[in-house]
Amino acid sequence: LQESESENKLDGETASDSESKSEFGGSPPVPTSDDTPEVLNRALSNLSSRWKNWWVRGILTLAMITFFFIIIYLGPMVLMTIVMCVQIKCFHEIITIGYNVYHSYDLPWFRTLSWYFLLCVNYFFYGETVTDYFFTLVQREEPLRILSKYHRFISFALYLTGFCMFVLSLVKKHYRLQFYMFGWTHVTLLIVVTQSHLIIHNLFEGMIWFIVPISCVICNDIMAYMFGFFFGRTPLIKLSPKKTWEGFIGGFFATVLFGLLLSYVMSGYRCFTCPVEFNNDTNSFTVDCEPSELFQLQEYNIPLVLQSVVGWKTVRMYPFQIHSIALSTFASLIGPFGGFFASGFKRAFKIKDFANTIPGHGGIMDRFDCQYLMATFVNVYIASFIRGPNPSKLIQQFLTLRPDQQLHIFNTLKAHLVDKGMLGSLEDA
Repeated sequence: LQESESENKLDGETASDSESKSEFGGSPPVPTSDDTPEVLNRALSNLSSRWKNWWVRGILTLAMITFFFIIIYLGPMVLMTIVMCVQIKCFHEIITIGYNVYHSYDLPWFRTLSWYFLLCVNYFFYGETVTDYFFTLVQREEPLRILSKYHRFISFALYLTGFCMFVLSLVKKHYRLQFYMFGWTHVTLLIVVTQSHLIIHNLFEGMIWFIVPISCVICNDIMAYMFGFFFGRTPLIKLSPKKTWEGFIGGFFATVLFGLLLSYVMSGYRCFTCPVEFNNDTNSFTVDCEPSELFQLQEYNIPLVLQSVVGWKTVRMYPFQIHSIALSTFASLIGPFGGFFASGFKRAFKIKDFANTIPGHGGIMDRFDCQYLMATFVNVYIASFIRGPNPSKLIQQFLTLRPDQQLHIFNTLKAHLVDKGMLGSLEDA
């Protein structure tokens, strides 16, 4: 009877936070500690906690910005590696929270299965990327060609293996908790792996599509904190009591201005504007091309309402700067909701930060909660307003077809061009 009641309690409906707490075994929240370096503690010992936190955050922010510049200088390959490392660390932080919450039940295979599913999802996404961007290399190597041909089947088989392992790991009395963690793992994969994969896709479109959005989120985070610290009076949202309307609005205007200036500077350099492509001859990435219209200065008429204010009738700017306004607006108005979402998550489990990786800033996930949302927006924005069909990828797909299929497409295309009157003009030329 006691065993039956225990099972019902574990697998019953939870109607309140207190019931959830009992279901979780009353596990304590993940502890947080002051991990500020001792050197900073001694140097700032005479300051109040408010100003001490301000200086710690400021110094560590400058250090992270310096590191960001260094990895940009090192090139696309290093950037991709850093994105992968950040993804793994963010996954680890979220999964660790789940493990700490449910640790008292000693759920079997939880960590093993979580990392296995991470491996499967990465294999699926990055296998697709390798096929798209390294087509010639894949076709040249027989093992890679086989893996590419059956990539989706192999990915599905790997996932099914993990799915069966999860079913076999189910233990009486803990069914509900195990399904909680199964869902926890999959939602974490959706948030972290899927969106970090989109960051890689944005990078291949040109480093400017990687650097400007990330920089806008960083700028908004810094400027919203600065405006809020010095002028903040009106609370913005209950999930983050320290966030203020003054910081939110000040961060918006500062971010839009920053996005325009950064875009103007970067649009003049091919190393930032050209798509990142893999050179099969040198087996390395190249970023050299003829700049597209997005990155060529054009003259725009200033609206009559503003002409009397600025004193100009026209202005020369890059078309990309107009797109940067959309990017910086999203980073400052919608991007913070990624942070609010993370704040709600942390409050639900009574933790201050995801981890103590960065003194004064928390974990890696605490710094990237807005970046993942931003990456998704940039990818959707590029697909909707910037990128059209890629001729090189179409040719790659064409070359993988059988000769009779290639001939059929050739005849169809030839008939279409004749009907349009284009084939004749090309032949005359």
